[in-house]
Amino acid sequence: MTVYESDLPGVGKKHEVELDGGARLVIVTHNTGKREVFRRASADSDSEKLFELNDDLARQVGTLLEGAYFQPVQSTSIETLLGDNTVLEWVEVSDDSDVVGKTLGESELRQVTGASVIVIERDDEVITSPGGDAMIEAGDTLVVIGARDACRDFVTLVTGA
Repeated sequence: MTVYESDLPGVGKKHEVELDGGARLVIVTHNTGKREVFRRASADSDSEKLFELNDDLARQVGTLLEGAYFQPVQSTSIETLLGDNTVLEWVEVSDDSDVVGKTLGESELRQVTGASVIVIERDDEVITSPGGDAMIEAGDTLVVIGARDACRDFVTLVTGA
């Protein structure tokens, strides 16, 4: 990311941030504290004003953007606790998983781990209460219920992690 800075005599400072595709985000900080935010489709095009913020609001928004209140963390698994030891877990089936191309019955996931698949999410399709003849495909998300250890074993068998 490249940021260009320039003085605006009698006004304040201008910062331009390069965006994907050659567009730029232009932020003008006035000596009064006011901020104006513009977008330029390219370095040679005119700017389109997006919004304006006073100094206090600009600082609050900046703090949010900086991540002072919330740091997003990408998670590879989602788990919901349903009591002391029972969890719901969403497990994505990778292309190289050993269960791809098998039915739930053939995979013996429930017999081996003790966790049960209660839903298969596939693209825009949701298969609820899938039977033993339900085929497991790469890219499926399996919603599983069971004891925490059983779900952990399930994840290990399906993802290898």
